[in-house]
Amino acid sequence: MKPPDPYPSPPPSPAQIKADPILRNALRYTISAKEYNTLHQYLISRSPPAVRKRALPPPQYTALVQTKDDYNGAAIRASLRVFIATQTSLKLWELIKRSLFPRGRSQSIKLKTPILKSPNLRLSLSLSLLLLLHRLLFRFFSRLRSNLLAKNAAPFRRRNPRISKSLTSRLTPAIGASLAGFALGVYPGDQLRITIAIYVVTRSLEFAYKALEEDGWFKGKPSWWGSWLLMPVATGQLLHAFVFDRDCFPKAYGDFILDHTPNYVQRRPASYPRNLSWPSTNAIVDSLAEMSRLNWPPFISPILFPSTPTLPPSLIQLAPITSPAHPSHTFLSCATLHPSTPSCLTTFIRYILTAFPTLAKFFTAYYTLFALPKWRKFVKEPSHELNSLAKRVLRTSAFLTGAIGTSWGSICLFQNLFPRSLMPSSRWVLGGALGGMWGFIDRRGGHGHFLYSIRLSIDSLWKVGKKRGWWKGVKGGDVVVFVAGLGVMNVVFENHKEGMGGVGKGIGWLRGEELFSKVEKEEE
Repeated sequence: MKPPDPYPSPPPSPAQIKADPILRNALRYTISAKEYNTLHQYLISRSPPAVRKRALPPPQYTALVQTKDDYNGAAIRASLRVFIATQTSLKLWELIKRSLFPRGRSQSIKLKTPILKSPNLRLSLSLSLLLLLHRLLFRFFSRLRSNLLAKNAAPFRRRNPRISKSLTSRLTPAIGASLAGFALGVYPGDQLRITIAIYVVTRSLEFAYKALEEDGWFKGKPSWWGSWLLMPVATGQLLHAFVFDRDCFPKAYGDFILDHTPNYVQRRPASYPRNLSWPSTNAIVDSLAEMSRLNWPPFISPILFPSTPTLPPSLIQLAPITSPAHPSHTFLSCATLHPSTPSCLTTFIRYILTAFPTLAKFFTAYYTLFALPKWRKFVKEPSHELNSLAKRVLRTSAFLTGAIGTSWGSICLFQNLFPRSLMPSSRWVLGGALGGMWGFIDRRGGHGHFLYSIRLSIDSLWKVGKKRGWWKGVKGGDVVVFVAGLGVMNVVFENHKEGMGGVGKGIGWLRGEELFSKVEKEEE
């Protein structure tokens, strides 16, 4: 027997359905008709009879929520989902931190804040508003441009030529939509907001450079030209900040450097008596900064001159390291960095041989972890993929080993080349730049590392400048930078979205392009 048709009559029109307007809008802004149809097909239709009886059939739901223009509804739905997804992710991350890190749990209990001032809530609200405003502004300026280009708007264009030229530009919707970036100001102005602003502006400049390159602006550039040239600039600034302004230096980056420089930054020996003090790694670096201020004093060996003061008063904390140092040392910095080995070159070579295997193990695990999503390629072409992975590990390990070793070894190099009073503190910038030149080895695969380092350098330089009074911070300046970067991305997206990769897809989604083009076709 043929089962009865569950929908024997045509779906009723919205006028025939008696529903509360508030409920109707709530449904429309929560789930679209297409999404409800899918939900009904896979979930509601298989639910218990009581649920199926109370749920609306898809045609009836479509008639209830359908409107001539669903662009605003779709924008609000996407914004709400971003808010819920972000808030849920942040809550899950808090639960994970409380479970894995007991210290984080105790701190979170002590630092409870009102819900309206919660950074997690304000971050979720900021991102959802950014999406909503970006879509609405993009559509508004696109429609405004179309209306001003119409024939009936000719009198307005004649009366206001400058305004008309600005509003009818092809880039007006892109620039206008970027004003949504001010929604980032909802989130408190802490380090995360600064990091987001720096990331967006550096990526926007990267895409702008690629666009100019595609347009032929850099024809005939040398073969060695590339993003690796950012590395000497970044490492020069970062090394100077690490020595003189460590409070303006990223802590995780500094810990990574110190963990991989045991040959230069002396650790407390296992046999050293526990009742005697030993300078910490930060104290050793601070002492090197003090040597720069003292124009790099010479080394006087306590072994040869036991009755003579061998250390300046401000460097007396280095006595446990320099007292047993080799008597043939002539520079106090060398006696501090490698006290038992008088040869600077031997110390550098020993560091390279010691640090390279450690870094190679680290990056093998690092790149293997990120290669897991591409396991199908490894199954299909194992030898090719393994060879590529090995090359990448070796290049990155060699690059970082050489960069860190050269940055520290340059202290000894400049001691032997320069007079004591020549560039006593600026030589740290030069030494870091020499270390950054090792980026040439990884110029083909280290693009991400170079951009990461320059972002850290920009953040560090800005903080150093504020600390030393070189410039004053502007309230909300990071938000303005974010808006400018978003504007550049939108402008580049107009002509070169293929070269933007996944970020280009994100800009298209931020605009709601697919939905926008669909609405425009329906209006035509």
